[in-house]
Amino acid sequence: MELQITATSPEHPAALLDLPWSVPLEEWPDEHLVALPRGISRHVVRFARAGDEVVAVKEVGEWAAVREYGLLRDLDRLAVPAVDAVAVVTGRADEHGDPLEPVLITRHLKGSLPYRSMFETTMRPGTIKRLLDALAVLLVRLHLSGFAWGDCSLSNTLFRRDAGAYAAYLVDAETGQLQPRLTTGQREYDVEVARVNIAGELLDLEAGGSLHPSVDPVPFGEAIAERYQELWHELTRQSVYPLAKRHYIDRRIRRLNDLGFDVAEMQIQRSPEGDAVTFLPKVVDAGHHQRQLLRLSGVDAEENQARSLLNDLETWMVSQEDYAPGDPLGARPEVLAHRWVRDVFRPTVRAVPRELRGNTDPAQIYHEILEHRWRLSERAQHDVGLQATVEDYVTTLPAPATEV
Repeated sequence: MELQITATSPEHPAALLDLPWSVPLEEWPDEHLVALPRGISRHVVRFARAGDEVVAVKEVGEWAAVREYGLLRDLDRLAVPAVDAVAVVTGRADEHGDPLEPVLITRHLKGSLPYRSMFETTMRPGTIKRLLDALAVLLVRLHLSGFAWGDCSLSNTLFRRDAGAYAAYLVDAETGQLQPRLTTGQREYDVEVARVNIAGELLDLEAGGSLHPSVDPVPFGEAIAERYQELWHELTRQSVYPLAKRHYIDRRIRRLNDLGFDVAEMQIQRSPEGDAVTFLPKVVDAGHHQRQLLRLSGVDAEENQARSLLNDLETWMVSQEDYAPGDPLGARPEVLAHRWVRDVFRPTVRAVPRELRGNTDPAQIYHEILEHRWRLSERAQHDVGLQATVEDYVTTLPAPATEV
């Protein structure tokens, strides 16, 4: 049997041909390898350089390699966080002509780490919780796409921290199944597997002295099931918001925030009955909102202020006609954000008389107005709008104290 390379891109076969396919992966010479942290795997895995790219090479049976290659490509089309499939290499043989196992090749996810490497510094409980939240987000997104993982665990996940956000990526799809829609039983099985696997992996870290002494592995394993259920319910329940009750969207965002998740993306579909809204969650680190608001709009605010302003900015952006994520002809987020500052943020703050503002910074004033709008809208059971909110806010705002 001749060597055969099935690749996702025409450029890959040429770069891959230089790798020593006639040598068992475990014996590959150092000149081809890249020293990167590897997680635990039931298969032999090595990182190698192929042209300008770093790839992960995994020896696995031909049927499993081809199947996983196809599943990873499907997940890529569905925009689910997972490693990118590069190629499958079959027909390998050593120098004596004896057959060698085929390999699955995936692209190395830059900036990512396996969980064991992250725990080498005895991670704090709060950080562990955020990583498990990121894994809960990944599992929900997989299930929403119709993918039953079958072996959700820390070992089969890569974690990446990007500008304060924590994200989890599927790295092993070997046991997965992709279907149009998952049953409740299939989802519950995945969650139970995750609970057992994660508790076991944390117990293993505890035995090796790599787990923070205040972390109890079993409750942490159970916690991911609870986070999954809360997030699944909040994201999947169907709601259509009449135009007069747009404050209901704020209510949904607040519930996600209360669960510890942020809104990474919001999509609104218009219909005669109202606005149908879907949310994409993410897990963020302290200071993320402050940095993101400053980058997008130039507004410098404290973290809680920035979170409030970003939620308002996101809701405003999706209502603009030229808002089209991923469309090169659509306005970029930075352009829309600066328009929001010019047309919404500044006029709203300036509508509050200067003598009432005192020394309160503009971000705090706007945040208080948003909070006031929320309370008024909840009381009225419809969105009262910014103008009416500011008018009421001004009448209820106490005059700043004067120095004696």
